[in-house]
Amino acid sequence: MPDITIRLARPADAADMADIHARSWSAAYKGIIPRRFIRKTNRTRPELWNRIVTEDNDKHYIILCDGKTVGIMSVGPPKDDDVGDDTYELRGIYLYPDYYRQGIGTFATEYAFNIARNLGKTKMTVWVFAENTNSIDFYTKRGFTADGKTDSRKYGKIVYSIRMIKSL
Repeated sequence: MPDITIRLARPADAADMADIHARSWSAAYKGIIPRRFIRKTNRTRPELWNRIVTEDNDKHYIILCDGKTVGIMSVGPPKDDDVGDDTYELRGIYLYPDYYRQGIGTFATEYAFNIARNLGKTKMTVWVFAENTNSIDFYTKRGFTADGKTDSRKYGKIVYSIRMIKSL
């Protein structure tokens, strides 16, 4: 098992975060989101991460493998108003594609669970594209189940998402 560490992101990490986010979207959402939309969105990632990762950051994390930045993770209070105060949201885990299926995502998920538990939360949610069977399988293996809540957004086409939930 590689040496995996996770820490809060700092402004100096923004460029790496943008690159990871872009490359992960290109690989993970191929065939789900139109390529043209992914390319267009990926061009905005540097500005996005420069704007949201501030010195006061408490939601966005860097994932390091053997000292190298290989992923990002975001967690926070749920955006949904139909879950209780006992719930936290895993907003995303993105890895460089070369680091998929090495236990890093599992480690990051456990880390997110511990953040939520330390805040007194007893449940965690995550939104997953309904066509993204790899992510659905990943989260199912971590104990998440679909709770029936769905959403749709336009990403160059209408893309449906499902919400999954886990008791901690």
